[in-house]
Amino acid sequence: MNLSSRTIAILISLLVAGVLTTYAHFGPTLPFREAFLAAGVTVAACFLLVYLSFEALIFREINGIYAGLEHIKRKEFKRLSNKFLFRPEPVKRVRDEILLMAERRQQELDELVRLQALRREFLADVSHELKTPLFAAQGFVHTILDDEEDEIDLATRRKFLSKAATSLDTLNALVQDLVTIAQLEKGVVRMRRQRFDLITLVREIFELLEQQAARRGTSLELFPPSLPATGIAVVADRNRIRQVLVNLIDNAIKYGRDQGRVLVSLVETGRSVRVAVRDDGTGIAPEHQGRIFERFYRIDKSRSRESGGSGLGLAISKHIVEAHKSTIRVKSTIGEGTTLEFKLSKPKNGGTEERK
Repeated sequence: MNLSSRTIAILISLLVAGVLTTYAHFGPTLPFREAFLAAGVTVAACFLLVYLSFEALIFREINGIYAGLEHIKRKEFKRLSNKFLFRPEPVKRVRDEILLMAERRQQELDELVRLQALRREFLADVSHELKTPLFAAQGFVHTILDDEEDEIDLATRRKFLSKAATSLDTLNALVQDLVTIAQLEKGVVRMRRQRFDLITLVREIFELLEQQAARRGTSLELFPPSLPATGIAVVADRNRIRQVLVNLIDNAIKYGRDQGRVLVSLVETGRSVRVAVRDDGTGIAPEHQGRIFERFYRIDKSRSRESGGSGLGLAISKHIVEAHKSTIRVKSTIGEGTTLEFKLSKPKNGGTEERK
């Protein structure tokens, strides 16, 4: 039973007044009217005495603790005000507040543990990604430097230097991707929005990746087949959206089936255009779908590294799309393929170039 201080005071007052009134009524000294008046005065006096005693001795102090919890929760470490005093059921409120704060702190601790695990995983991944091209370049260069008796012919030297240069280019691309994603996360990179034709951009990317697709027998297709002859205009940072589409289509080619197809659909929906890239590969298991946009996260680590790439493409794409006030979503079914989609804004009233 939860009783407030007012209820307790009233019950005690009625009990004391009842006892005194009964005694006065049956006693030899007071008639009924005087006994009833005495009972009223007793109830009022007992109520004020008991209630104010509770407030002054117990509940005021508890309300002070509750006020302190409120200020701690709001990070206001200054002199406490009296606005929380004289409220009913302070003990229950303090208990609930302590439980709520404990629950929040536990959630923060769980999140810190999760972030710490991600940090360790990230450091291990970035160390591996950096040392692989670095050790390769180091090995080729030291092999040439250690050749004091000119046992290595000129053609072999050139071959070793070429491989070292390729490894260093890979290392440079990785470092550039790390810098890019750090800038995107901090909001340093500003999107240079402009009006452009999305159909033309997708066809440019198809030409760029044509040879890579041909090696796997993959066909690159636009959907729907009957696209507007005037094109589909959007307002976005063309270079950044190009980077996103290259990443998505490149991944679709790598992880799709041999002799399969990659479908890029452009569907106008109201004030935006929905862009979707679909492959017909093995699909992504549900437990991996929420993590594919993490830096260096690879579902099949051995196959991913054989396919090349820094492991940062989807993470960079996610930040670029979010900088355009959109969200990149994944839809995948095991054995049927994967679709990654996002939306881009259309020009307002066929407006001209917009920059931000």
